[in-house]
Amino acid sequence: MSHPAQPTPHTAAQLYEAHHPWLQEWLRRRLGCRHDAADLAHDTFVRVLAGRPTEPIHEPRAFLTTLAQRTLYTFWRRRELERAYLDSLEALPHASVPSEEQRALVVEALMQIDRALQRLPARARQVFLLSQLHELTYPQIAERLGVSAITVRRCMKQAVTLCVAARLAA
Repeated sequence: MSHPAQPTPHTAAQLYEAHHPWLQEWLRRRLGCRHDAADLAHDTFVRVLAGRPTEPIHEPRAFLTTLAQRTLYTFWRRRELERAYLDSLEALPHASVPSEEQRALVVEALMQIDRALQRLPARARQVFLLSQLHELTYPQIAERLGVSAITVRRCMKQAVTLCVAARLAA
């Protein structure tokens, strides 16, 4: 009799019952907050349920730790983006400050952009950010990075293509 390739809802439930308290404590030690740990433990098990078929899970705590680390990275990255966004809002006049709903939409859009940019090679990501955030020209970027202008153009083409594809996918 063969084992299922992916945890079935039943085995996922067993995994949850057997390891949820341990995972939540593991996350709490890293975060220092039981509420965030509870949320991230939940998000980790959502990843278990949403995962693609894989081999049977032989080391459940190692498996959950890997998923939890990915969830933590996303959590910290989101906090970093939110902090940067909120810092930029402090410079605005009070009447220009967006609503909570608008802020949430902007942060979600920033997370989508960040996920897309993470798929770019480091140089292409750097070129794109220098162009879009620092408003440098291609020759200025080439000089700053010590590359040719044609390399900058290729990197920008790669970045823009990725952005368009990510937008079409959304």
